Amino acid sequence: MFFDPLYWLVIGAGMILSIWAAMKTKGTFQKYSQYTTQSRMTGAQVAQAILRDANINDVKIEPIHGNLTDHYDPRTKTLRLSEGVYGSTSMSAAGVAAHEVGHAIQHAQNYGPLKFRSAWVPVANLGGGISIFVLIAAAFLGGAQSVLGAKVALLGVLLFATTTVFTLVTLPVEFDASKRALATLGRGGYLTREELSGAKSVLDAAAMTYVAAFVTSALTLLYWAMRLGLLGGRRSD
Repeated sequence: MFFDPLYWLVIGAGMILSIWAAMKTKGTFQKYSQYTTQSRMTGAQVAQAILRDANINDVKIEPIHGNLTDHYDPRTKTLRLSEGVYGSTSMSAAGVAAHEVGHAIQHAQNYGPLKFRSAWVPVANLGGGISIFVLIAAAFLGGAQSVLGAKVALLGVLLFATTTVFTLVTLPVEFDASKRALATLGRGGYLTREELSGAKSVLDAAAMTYVAAFVTSALTLLYWAMRLGLLGGRRSD
């Protein structure tokens, strides 16, 4: 595997895409962090206002250390906003805060993809954690060129696929949260049309990180299926 040019091509493509997406997100967030909204509402205030508009009264809002560490925890119904969002009055802060509230609204409305993703987390963690060992074992056994190797290869690919499924189902969850965020920001009058455009740019850039994660996982899954002879008839070295 480690001397396979195809492996490094796949890994390299995934790394480049992920790094580009991360840089794009950070750069766009920083750009629109320089623009204060006319309402001068902080990210925490925007989040609280949208929760109130949605008649959600059991979600806590807390600050959290770090940069772009914002997230909604459905287990404790807690919305955690990073230092650059919680107390900031920027376009970026409003967009990110509203996006996280979008997840809280999804949770309150039993949004199907979010329920599936939450339930799938332990499956993906387990599958992703042991898949590499099974895949390497399958390679040593000759992959699909032996009966045992074929069975181990199929098991390894299926285990790794659990992480690919997770990254796939994450896409509609994140896209829907951003769609809800922009709609509520506009409908509630929290941002002007120009400010909404800036918030949208931030959320669109952030969405690329999830696209990059899915593409990287899918390419890696495809590589292993080919490397072990399960797809394309490629023989193991």
